[in-house]
Amino acid sequence: MSALKTIAISVGDLNGVGFEIILKAHNEIKKICNPMYCINYTMAHQAAMLLGTQFPNDFSMVKVSGEFTIEAGVVSGESGRYSYDSFTTALKLATTKSVDAIVTLPIHKEAWKKAGLSYVGHTDALRDLLKSDAIMMLGCEELYVALYTEHIPLKDVPRYITTDKIVNFLLRLHQSLKRTPIGVLGLNPHAGDNGVLGDEEIIISQAINQANEMIGEIIYEGPLVPDIAFTPHSRQHFKTIVAMYHDQGLAPLKALYFDEGINVSLGLPIVRTSVDHGTAFDIAYHKKASTVSYINAVKAAIELNVTSIH
Repeated sequence: MSALKTIAISVGDLNGVGFEIILKAHNEIKKICNPMYCINYTMAHQAAMLLGTQFPNDFSMVKVSGEFTIEAGVVSGESGRYSYDSFTTALKLATTKSVDAIVTLPIHKEAWKKAGLSYVGHTDALRDLLKSDAIMMLGCEELYVALYTEHIPLKDVPRYITTDKIVNFLLRLHQSLKRTPIGVLGLNPHAGDNGVLGDEEIIISQAINQANEMIGEIIYEGPLVPDIAFTPHSRQHFKTIVAMYHDQGLAPLKALYFDEGINVSLGLPIVRTSVDHGTAFDIAYHKKASTVSYINAVKAAIELNVTSIH
């Protein structure tokens, strides 16, 4: 039997559901990996007390400096800073090969802003800190969605629709993702209706053709009509879809697979997965948080290698 992999787990925003999820899932997680939780004793004890419990004796912690008063459901710069420090602690463990992968619990973007951080989220930070052009992909074994653009205003998306940029994205995705075929969504309703509702699909089509030609086989198909790409019939054919913008891909994905979905960062020199949900401030410390996405994220981190997901 092979040795268990060691996974660094950043605790996310402690004003949210992250620590509850960690404690609920600990007994299951320790059977499949060696979890190293990036948090100090004081904060772990405080969070456990708010949940009316204690963390177990086999709870392995990597110290993250700093202390603050946890306020369930509150957007706080202090909590934002601690979640970032937990994340960078996990990241350092991965880059120094002290762990096999990292799994991140949810952070709150406004809390990061209040903490004076310029990053809009984990993926943005990973790109800068690792000097790698990471691709954000979310989903589960039944369906993954890779995002061509991510956390940008909707009004800015059309100017990103260029042949060179899309070709580059599709080639990078192919290097990290060994799942075919992959459907590529159009930008406009009805995928433009042959130019009646917009001409961006002409550019997307050219990019698909160029990428397939450079790869040497037909990997990508499209542009697909966005409002039928997630139907049962389409999902029988496409297990992976490229969305042109955030909500185009994630709204239907989360409607279909909210609980089990995960977030995977492709194209990095390390393995990083995450839950596919937010901090859930509305139920923080109410003992209602689901562990399904977290457990799936840990399992994916164990199974992934740096270059591909099958």
